[in-house]
Amino acid sequence: MSVSAAAADAPAPPQGPPAPDDESRTGRAGGKTKVGRWTLRVLLVLLVPLLIAETALRINYTGDPKAGTHSRSRDALWLGHAWVDGRKTDADVTALAARLADTGIRDLYVHAGPLEHNGTLPKSAYPKARWLITAVHRKLPGVRVQAWLGDEVAPEKPYAMHLERRATRDAVVASARQVVGAGFDGVHFDLEPLHSGDPNYLALLDALRPATPLLSVAAHQIDPLPAFHSFWGTVTGHPKWWSQEYFGQVARRVDQIAVMSYDTMQPLQSLYGGYVAQQTSLALEVTPRSTELLMGLPFYHENRFGHWAHAETVPAAVRGVRLGLSRTDADRANFGVALYVDFAATDDDWTSYRKDWVRTS
Repeated sequence: MSVSAAAADAPAPPQGPPAPDDESRTGRAGGKTKVGRWTLRVLLVLLVPLLIAETALRINYTGDPKAGTHSRSRDALWLGHAWVDGRKTDADVTALAARLADTGIRDLYVHAGPLEHNGTLPKSAYPKARWLITAVHRKLPGVRVQAWLGDEVAPEKPYAMHLERRATRDAVVASARQVVGAGFDGVHFDLEPLHSGDPNYLALLDALRPATPLLSVAAHQIDPLPAFHSFWGTVTGHPKWWSQEYFGQVARRVDQIAVMSYDTMQPLQSLYGGYVAQQTSLALEVTPRSTELLMGLPFYHENRFGHWAHAETVPAAVRGVRLGLSRTDADRANFGVALYVDFAATDDDWTSYRKDWVRTS
């Protein structure tokens, strides 16, 4: 509120006696009391469940992982667009091969998009794909190179991709065939934000199965509380989570599903690690054993509301993954972690991944 200089310098009027606390006379004091009580009740309704949930996450981070809950050599790494647009050289591939030697990484998600909003993909987006695929297969035998294709989607982003349109879904399938024809071993889709229960995404996945020898997707996190995606969507307009049931429906339609288990809004390592442990258990419960399940590790260091670098660390994530695996399905073979993302990773991230996940006994 702005105030003029004259008004600001004027002497204050003499103070009268306090108004009587009589709602019948003024309608103010009693009204303020009621507002205060309702505000307190609303805060309690919101804060008490939050405190209970955070306490549960902290407890979820306690205990010791079971022996043997380490890499099954089914891990993955997201790679930026520089690998297919001409910025990388043979020396970079050699360095990458040295970095990945003796790790559990079997899949590389190489950013070859983004898709156009109508589902098409210009071939000019990945001019060096054939070179990269050939070089990786030569230097890293057994490592699969997948085309990472993504886009924003409606209805939350109305200007973006509309999966309810059959023509758009057909174009996405054609784009998948296109990159497989370019030599990629499979296609990894990251379409966001996908709302829980979206039938059009399931229809797209059904159509994609025959289009690629390997169908992989990046998945939203699972409701930490029942129906939390509905509550959060109502409050914020962004239903961030999927129901566990919908996650299972997606997992049954793909060969590989990688949970984006970062950007969790957790402020402490213990809470983040407990959250990852919970996410790992929830995902294991509904993912078929025939589908490869990967849990995302944060190989980046931003600081914003959804992600605190001091809390979302690789050691905390790996410990959470191992705890969730230990409690739910310690012997799951088709399981691993996915590292996001190569161009933001530090040496400490790689060291933690090797020490805590690859070489843990």
